[in-house]
Amino acid sequence: MPDSERSLRALIRHLRMDLGPLRESRDFRFLMGSGLITMFGSFLTYVTVPLQMKQLTGSYVAVGLISLAEFVPMVVFGLWGGAIADALDRRRIVLICEAGLALVAALLTLNALLPDPQVWVLFVLAPLLAALDSLQRPSLDAMVPRVVRHDQLTAAAALISFRWNLGAIAGPALAGLIVAAAGPAVTYGIDVLTYLLSLLLLWRVRATPPREDAPPATLRSLAEGVRYAVRRPDLMGTYLVDMAAMFFAMANALYPFLADELRAPHAVGLLYSAAAVGALLASVTSGWTRSVHRHGMGVILAAGVWGLAVLAAAFAPSLWLVFACLAIAGGADMISGIFRSTIWNQTIPDELRGRLAGIELLSYSSGPMLGNGRAGLMADLGGTRFSLGAGGLLCVGAVAAMAAALPKFRRYDARTDEHALTERARREAAAT
Repeated sequence: MPDSERSLRALIRHLRMDLGPLRESRDFRFLMGSGLITMFGSFLTYVTVPLQMKQLTGSYVAVGLISLAEFVPMVVFGLWGGAIADALDRRRIVLICEAGLALVAALLTLNALLPDPQVWVLFVLAPLLAALDSLQRPSLDAMVPRVVRHDQLTAAAALISFRWNLGAIAGPALAGLIVAAAGPAVTYGIDVLTYLLSLLLLWRVRATPPREDAPPATLRSLAEGVRYAVRRPDLMGTYLVDMAAMFFAMANALYPFLADELRAPHAVGLLYSAAAVGALLASVTSGWTRSVHRHGMGVILAAGVWGLAVLAAAFAPSLWLVFACLAIAGGADMISGIFRSTIWNQTIPDELRGRLAGIELLSYSSGPMLGNGRAGLMADLGGTRFSLGAGGLLCVGAVAAMAAALPKFRRYDARTDEHALTERARREAAAT
């Protein structure tokens, strides 16, 4: 075999996504299948709510305020969801929340079917969706280390990102077309069906009861999780860098208006899916992440690329150049997510995993929500392009400042970190 062919095959093996968690874990397969189905429907609703708000109000601020309205319930229920994830059966929490999400999607469908859909209903139901999703997410995240081997957690994070991105590509792209052709009620109705199908798969996952010595879900136990996070600069780095990057450079609320400026209103779904396309390409070539051990530095570099790509999108003159910039941003964000998830799953003890997952949810959800609000307000002051460019520039500066202020996070190495070594030893002892 020629050397060039051997080198090419070696490169493909190095880049190829690791499917080990899917092959070896039955419960992980059910979680992946459920997540793929429900993610598709959720993204339909995620795009449809701001589109419907734009149709009803035509206001930058109203579209941005939808994200701000979701912020408080996301914080409260995300943290509380982390506390109950450590105190109760995580599978049961996931099932109850999934049923609740289906009900709220049904109510959105009914509102959209009214002769005059009510704006106030969107401001009530969108936060309720955020509350249920935030209550559920810590339990879902905390189930992964239970069903996946310790050495496969990076691969599991890449697979979860891949699943998320499939939904993020198909959902927004179809949402724009469905809303234009059939109206918001149809997209909301599809979301109801996806939740019901997802429930059937989640029912097959084995129960994940709490530890016998698990504390009850109280403010005291929640505070214990917060204190643990604050004492670890490596964890705080994963939260703060991502929050800063998302707050300053997230701009999804601008896409309906950016599509109009590009004279392509029919392509708004394409803009929503651009980041997911880049993330999908990054995830299918994520095999190289297995050999990375400096995960903190990986998060910093990826967040910087995210900001630079959004800055470049502000100056891109055509739809496809904007799409390319947003795709690069999405790929960088996906890599950041893989490394952050690896740090979380490889270093946090199981008895604290739910509570810390609630804090993680706060970090990776509050940034985009507040960022969309920032984007809408800045666009109202200076226009869509101004909001994109200023946000990207501020993102790069904020990430650089965080990197300088958090040297322990910057120097994090999974091969030598005491928490990573302790958790690996504990899991190996439990497996013998």
